[in-house]
Amino acid sequence: MFERLREDIDCVFERDPAARNGFEVLTTYPGLHAVLMHRAAHALWTRGLKWLARLLSNLARLFTGIEIHPSARIGRRLFIDHGMGVVIGETAVVGDDCTLYHGVTLGGISWNKGKRHPTLGRHVVVGAGAKVLGPIEIGDGARIGSNSVVVKSVPAGVTIVGVPGHVVEPPAADETYERRTLTAQRIGFDAYGATKDAPDPVANAVNLMLDHIHILDQRIEALSQILEEQGICGHFDHLPDLRACEIQSARDETKTGKRSDASAQAGA
Repeated sequence: MFERLREDIDCVFERDPAARNGFEVLTTYPGLHAVLMHRAAHALWTRGLKWLARLLSNLARLFTGIEIHPSARIGRRLFIDHGMGVVIGETAVVGDDCTLYHGVTLGGISWNKGKRHPTLGRHVVVGAGAKVLGPIEIGDGARIGSNSVVVKSVPAGVTIVGVPGHVVEPPAADETYERRTLTAQRIGFDAYGATKDAPDPVANAVNLMLDHIHILDQRIEALSQILEEQGICGHFDHLPDLRACEIQSARDETKTGKRSDASAQAGA
């Protein structure tokens, strides 16, 4: 028992930089309290004391804001960060080393008896407000983005975002990523709004358009060189620097506006 408790406290330190010491974690973290109380409630449930199990579960919800059905099966080292509004249904299964953020629902979509809640593999991360619904399976290492709604099984190791949830585009190859980064620096668009670690489906669509423009630019340049060599037309001037269409952030625009106002007041 004490070994499991030590594991639960250690996993908080691994995943929450705000944790300062073991006593603070043990006494003030509702996610840890909910997991500990669920273990007691689950033990009562499996021994046939279902009313007592539900009573303990309701008390846990009252004090932590986290509702875990006593019948749900929870693996080792589950970390529920913040926790308010988390709901884990009766037939849900959560694997080892999973992380759930506030507002997560592992719910059902049917009133029929039997398996109707999701099964999470190992090392799954479910972002704040996400809803994972139905008797589906979430593969090991999968990540579900905040406020996503997932109603279909998810392969291992992928990232799911959106409503309904869909797999985001895998990270680009290193050569493509480096080229995109260099182009981004030229036009003032930070890596097309996407990074390897946080893919964005909208940014990926922009990436495809910019890649297409890049290829067209290369072809036009090659055609212009051939036309010059054959004497069909004169020399083509190079296009102006792409910095002319640099995208400014709202913060930069605010600073520019303040400088303009200051200049106007100085002129007055």
